[in-house]
Amino acid sequence: MQIAAAAGMNRWSWGSAGNGSKSERSGPYRGRLMMLLWIILSSSLCLMVDGQMKLSPETVQNWAVSFSKEIAALSSRYSGAQLLQKKYKDVEAMVKIEEVDGEELVKKFAEEMEEMLGRKMKSVKRLAEAAEDADLYHEYNETLKFEYFNSMLINMVDEDGNPLSLGGDFALEKNEHFNKLPVNTQLSNIQVPTNVYNRDTDIVNGAYMSEALNDVFIDNFQKDPTLTWQYFGSATGFFRLYPGIQWIPDENGVVTFDCRNRNWYIQAATSPKDVVIVVDVSGSMKGLRLTIAKHTINTILDTLGENDFVNIIAVMTYVRYVEPCFKGTLVQADLDNREHFKLLIDGLHVKGEGKVKIAMKESFKILNEVSALGQGSLCNQAIMLITDGAMEDFQDVFKEFNWPERRVRVFTYLIGREMTFAENVKWIACNNKGYYTHVSTLADVQENVMEYLHVLSRPMVINHDHDIIWTEAYMDIVLFNTQAQSLLLMTSVAMPVFSKKKETLSHGILLGVVGTDVALRELMRLAPRYKLGVHGYAYLITNNGYILSHPDLRPLYKEGKTLKPKPNYNSVDLAEVEWEDTEEKLRTAMVKGETGTLSLDVRTSVDKGRRVMFLKNDYFYTIINETPFSLGIVLTRGYGEYIFIGNVSVEEGLHDLMAPDLTIASEWTYCETDIDPSHRKLSQLQAVVRYLTGKEPDLECDVQLLQQTLFDAVVTAPMEAYWTALMLNTSGMEDGVETAFLGTRSGLMRFQRYAGVEKRIGKSFLTSTDKENMFTLDHFPVWYRRASEYPAGQFLYYMPRQETRAGRIVIATTAVTVTVGKKTAIAGAIGVQMTLAVFESKFWAIAAQPNDTDCSNTDGICPLRCDSFDIACYAIDNNGFVLISKQPNDAGRFFGEVDGSVMTTLIRMGMFKRVSLFDYQAMCKMNLHSVSSARPLLSPFYGLASALKWFLSNFLLFLLEFNICGFWHTEHFADAKASVSTSSAHKKRGEILQPCDTEYPSFVYEPSVKETNSIIKCGRCQKMFVVQQIPESNLLLLVVQADCDCSRQYPPLTLEPKEVKYNASVKCDRMRSQKIRRRPESCHAYHSQENANDCGGASFIYLSASLFLVCLSFSALVS
Repeated sequence: MQIAAAAGMNRWSWGSAGNGSKSERSGPYRGRLMMLLWIILSSSLCLMVDGQMKLSPETVQNWAVSFSKEIAALSSRYSGAQLLQKKYKDVEAMVKIEEVDGEELVKKFAEEMEEMLGRKMKSVKRLAEAAEDADLYHEYNETLKFEYFNSMLINMVDEDGNPLSLGGDFALEKNEHFNKLPVNTQLSNIQVPTNVYNRDTDIVNGAYMSEALNDVFIDNFQKDPTLTWQYFGSATGFFRLYPGIQWIPDENGVVTFDCRNRNWYIQAATSPKDVVIVVDVSGSMKGLRLTIAKHTINTILDTLGENDFVNIIAVMTYVRYVEPCFKGTLVQADLDNREHFKLLIDGLHVKGEGKVKIAMKESFKILNEVSALGQGSLCNQAIMLITDGAMEDFQDVFKEFNWPERRVRVFTYLIGREMTFAENVKWIACNNKGYYTHVSTLADVQENVMEYLHVLSRPMVINHDHDIIWTEAYMDIVLFNTQAQSLLLMTSVAMPVFSKKKETLSHGILLGVVGTDVALRELMRLAPRYKLGVHGYAYLITNNGYILSHPDLRPLYKEGKTLKPKPNYNSVDLAEVEWEDTEEKLRTAMVKGETGTLSLDVRTSVDKGRRVMFLKNDYFYTIINETPFSLGIVLTRGYGEYIFIGNVSVEEGLHDLMAPDLTIASEWTYCETDIDPSHRKLSQLQAVVRYLTGKEPDLECDVQLLQQTLFDAVVTAPMEAYWTALMLNTSGMEDGVETAFLGTRSGLMRFQRYAGVEKRIGKSFLTSTDKENMFTLDHFPVWYRRASEYPAGQFLYYMPRQETRAGRIVIATTAVTVTVGKKTAIAGAIGVQMTLAVFESKFWAIAAQPNDTDCSNTDGICPLRCDSFDIACYAIDNNGFVLISKQPNDAGRFFGEVDGSVMTTLIRMGMFKRVSLFDYQAMCKMNLHSVSSARPLLSPFYGLASALKWFLSNFLLFLLEFNICGFWHTEHFADAKASVSTSSAHKKRGEILQPCDTEYPSFVYEPSVKETNSIIKCGRCQKMFVVQQIPESNLLLLVVQADCDCSRQYPPLTLEPKEVKYNASVKCDRMRSQKIRRRPESCHAYHSQENANDCGGASFIYLSASLFLVCLSFSALVS
């Protein structure tokens, strides 16, 4: 009746709007009809308000109770949860529950990590000693001919089928230990960057001398089979790597890898440093000079690390800080700040007259003030002057700020081919313990910039201080272009190698750096998951507070279908991951190297951030001696406080362990299979079985974990027979019930497939690709973690986030516990995976009153049916996600997106609570407002002009980079091309996504509110709804009046993250702020025996007069 009245009104309104003249002729009759219609409509609205319980709460409650019984029976039957709980109950008398001692645990883990990392340091020391001895007894030979194995040329032949020079046969075999890459474990080989001549005399002598390292590489690997890559990076540019590999160039045939650019090389070669880069951007620096200057700055920035501090000043008529926010200070040279500077440098333009003297004064003031305030590195200080000429007199500046101590080194880079001011620019460097270089082409930049590192290393070399350094976390996407290897996070330990020859002592000659890599996943295996509980975890940070390893570290993002490292992946601060530590007490204590404990109430998310959990975490932390790292572990109050220990015989446990339905966590270390090469192809389960049967008694295994695994195998063994019996009873099987599964805290899993793979909708569930639902190094399965925070014995239901091609699935899961005395520990979780269709069928069969229902005592619609067109029924979970709806596309969506009016009302009534979560590792689209869209509308000649300009500029670069070496070695040009294209690609990526901070909501049901109902007023109609908790579950049943559209008054509620925007002042404060950090213990900034007269010289390249004139002409045309 109400609907008919409303529809009639709509028709009347539409008709009157279109027939105004007819309406006017109707007169009084028309008016009376209008009045009658309004009376009918008003009475119907009164009926709706007075009959508020048009939707009967009692009926909805009955539905909820019936549905609860149906799904509980279904889940319990096909999972066997009651049987498993009984089996663990039966053995409670045989087990003991112990409280986990977090302080003792973190201390034990740290000692084991210290021992492991100590073995790596010993290997590196042996390499350094061998390299220095080899150099001491090697006599430099300018005519030396030596055929070394060049990793680019091995196993390559020419057109006639003959091996290439510096190539030859080099046996390669895939090796499990080295990520299945083809390697040669008997020999190392050498990589030479494309821009370095591979037969250069220095290269040949260095390659010959370093052959002595082969035996040490092999010996190290035999003493410590867990070693990965070992290497020697030479100061001349070549890189000796063990085991030897085939080096694969990029798509342009170029190898851009230069070991001297790697962080491990730079940190080992120099002490921490404060650097002010002064770049001349006066009018004379236009065109190619400015391009070279920018490339020089970027190359200098690439040589800085998180222990260094930097700022950049542009010189014109006045002093201009490239980043005004950094005025008068230095900022940490972490990846974030370096990339920020690079973007700013890219936008520099020439202007006015260069006042270098003023900029030099400003630079000295910055360095003095930073040092006086105890900020910066408190070690080396340097000014990098990049200019095409310095005509001013600087003596008074140096007398005021730097002489006679010469505490600040000044390095000068003369840009361009003009040599008029070369002597003055060289004088500046030589009188301030620096180094002068002449950079005339883009190809000169790399080698010339590296010179400053050798100068800064002199005091350390003369003292023979072999400081061992550890790098921050990094991915070697340059060294390895295979996906598996390149996206592994690792740290490197490295040590400098010096010349011990007496005649070169005062020159402080650095021969290079030796090092080895440590995969951080291997390090974290020493903090086993089973000892930390379902929500517990371990993490590592550096002396700067940056994350080395943390389960919530997300270093990758997707660009299209490709996974790539985020620009700031290795400068994620602990405070950005453990963001509940608002006062940064945890971070401060760990960075200072303290040992202690802290408790925090935290909001954490599961299911890829969609669902929130509230936990009480206890943090335990300590330092790892002989490293800059600190280790922390987290134990969660409740189940995380206890661990239970059961015991069975090996014979009994082994029998059940070999059941076909059983697996163990492949990423956990039950037995160490990486020590003996013959064990590397064994799975963890195979290794455990071989160890327990005595076939491999030498395997190193975790006895406590094996004991727990055997116990769990015995207790859970009856589940195999239970599940099999159900499956064989085909007449009693429900269609759509696909998989029963269980998992225990020892990483053991059992599962039974009730449906064949061709019939299964959840085809990927519990497969090797389904990491979210498996035990991994970082976490327990999602269904296990969620069940542990819900009362044991009650099922929790949810839909996994991922979609399958054939449809959607529902997971029902519950926890299984063991209780001894007053202590309760979680033994595992058990559940069943079914199709959404079988779940829905139970619901629709209940949610409809028969047509012959006795409605005499019912207040409201009767019979009430969810299949009525004016009624909408939903089953949603405790986080507000829809499981059941008449609209198939609603399943899996957040209910606020489906019906914003009802969800908003539920939040207001306190039935749901909004929880804010933060992501400080997000990636957001850049604002492209600066990109003009008008250009494509211009004349077609614009495109032609742009193409011509591109051709001329690139041809000019070709001419100016042409030299004799490049003539014979054409890969020189490819390197230049690669550097330009890389920069272009980088810029293009930056325009798409950039790191940002986001806030996103999550919603959680308040269980104290069991039921509610209300009316929502939406303009001319009202919407009634009833909500009822479905007993013994995490689900809610909603019945909503569907004939009232409230979307105008109540927009949808979404879970979309919103970028946290900071105003200019706050953003500047955040960028300038310097968090507490622990400086490296050693500093080598001065030595009295240093030969400061070795301060560089001019490098001339001769061009023909005609070519020079052509270059000048093109330069004028391009600029």
